[in-house]
Amino acid sequence: MRTGIIGTGRIGSTLARILVAAGHEVVLANARGPQSIGPLLAELGPAASAAHPAGAAERADLLVLMLPHASVRGLLPPDSLRDRVLVDATNAFGGPGTPADLGGRTSSELVAEWYPGARVVKSLNTMHYETLAVAGTAQGERLAHFTAGDDGKAKEIVAGIITDLGFAAVDTGPLHSGGILQQPGGPLFNRPLTEAQALAWISH
Repeated sequence: MRTGIIGTGRIGSTLARILVAAGHEVVLANARGPQSIGPLLAELGPAASAAHPAGAAERADLLVLMLPHASVRGLLPPDSLRDRVLVDATNAFGGPGTPADLGGRTSSELVAEWYPGARVVKSLNTMHYETLAVAGTAQGERLAHFTAGDDGKAKEIVAGIITDLGFAAVDTGPLHSGGILQQPGGPLFNRPLTEAQALAWISH
């Protein structure tokens, strides 16, 4: 599966590295253009390529948004992601460390509204990039990555990638209620949990 990643900051670059290490192909994009991704491409080798955001969306089997939430709206043509699996790994902040007030909605619900027909899954947003870089290869029990969404098959696809990376996929439920748990201010945000700890928390 070819994964598109829009956003090549610390977290997006880290995801690209561990995907390539796990045998996946990646297409990378950012707001600055493909030429800015040259050093990362050189590091990742032939499994990685670069494109503009629209090109990454077109070429990828699954697209991950790893950029500021405020940059997502209008980034791509609204209908360009219809029937595509779209992982919303963005986090909405209103200020440094302060969750944005989204009027009771989740960031992923807004993404789903901006890109109608996309199969949106909230995932890969709760873990610090330094933990993401090493935890999947660490000894001992796997750490959990969470999935929330209204499309069961899309969540299964994302869970498969999470497993490939050496983590445990834990379903937090629908896009609204599960997304609330995962986003900034929620109880699962930036809280590394083992699979057993995460399952115990979800079931309590």
